[in-house]
Amino acid sequence: MQTTTTAIASQPTSSFNQFPDDALIRQKQLLQMNVVPFSATTLWRKINSGLFPQPIKVSEAITAWRVSEVRAWLVDPQNYGGNHD
Repeated sequence: MQTTTTAIASQPTSSFNQFPDDALIRQKQLLQMNVVPFSATTLWRKINSGLFPQPIKVSEAITAWRVSEVRAWLVDPQNYGGNHD
């Protein structure tokens, strides 16, 4: 009998789920909390191609995303069009 293993993407940690929709989240948090199932390089590739929400420039050194926009992406990442102003 042959067994197969199916990879299942990790669910975001409960810490992410506790953020209010109007909160901002930084790249390090997105990656460490397993909010996105890919690397920083892939994150930016998706942003540049319109397949992930655009970040907000909080200051010269800080970039963050609206939690509500990340949640909208999580609901249907395959069909996210980046049209969330």
